[in-house]
This record gives sequence, C-alpha cells and structure tokens, in this order.
Amino acid sequence: MPRDRDVKFRVVTAVQRYVANPLSRRLPFQTLVETTGRTSGLPRRTPVGGRRVGREFWFVSEYGEKSQYVRNIRADPKVRVRVGGRWHHGTAQLLPDDDPRARLASLPRMNSTAVRLFGKDLLTVRVDLTD
Repeated sequence: MPRDRDVKFRVVTAVQRYVANPLSRRLPFQTLVETTGRTSGLPRRTPVGGRRVGREFWFVSEYGEKSQYVRNIRADPKVRVRVGGRWHHGTAQLLPDDDPRARLASLPRMNSTAVRLFGKDLLTVRVDLTD
C-alpha cells in the first residue's frame, strides 16, 4: 500500500508541476503563495486555495512537509500571497497541531474537495499579513 501512495504522490505532483500550476499561475485572480526557493533563492509561485480572514490568510497543504513550498517556508517563512489580484507580504506559520480537515471546511469548497481527494499528510498554513 505505501508504494501505491508514493506513485499517487509522484503522479499528482507531476501533473500539478507541469500542467495545472503553470496554467493556474497565469490566471489574474488565482490565489498564489510566493516563497523563496531554499536552494536557488528565486521566487517560487504556487497556486493555492485559501481564504483571507482579517490580517491572516489560511490554506492547507495537501502533502504537508513533502510539498516543495512548505519546505521553502520552513527555510524562509517570509512570503507573499496574491489574493483577489493584489499582493500582500507576510510571514507563514506551519501549524501541525491545527486540524486540517476541519480547517478545509472553512476554505473554498472546490479546492478543499481536491485537497481531501488527492492529499495525504495534510498541513495547515497560516500567513500573518503585514500589509
């Protein structure tokens, strides 16, 4: 069974990396999180489904610590988030003690459904916005 999960992870992440994400990043109102590449130092933009609540932006990583952008956040928590076509600076917090399935209930339904369907080792992320 673990091998099936590894294959699923590789297939889903390949489709996201080479097909879905490049297309989604071009949509002007797609929500994005921009991290700094931990090795390259270059900006890395990843489409996410989340919600702004006051001065915070919440989302759930479908592969937790295995997600490249989570690994980038761990190395440098300073991020930018594009919400509604506008960029905001902030500091990301990884919240392993938060219940990500409960959190998904408060986030946009379409993305939350995909995260539940394809995800494994879900991890809640909160970005404390500074502007």
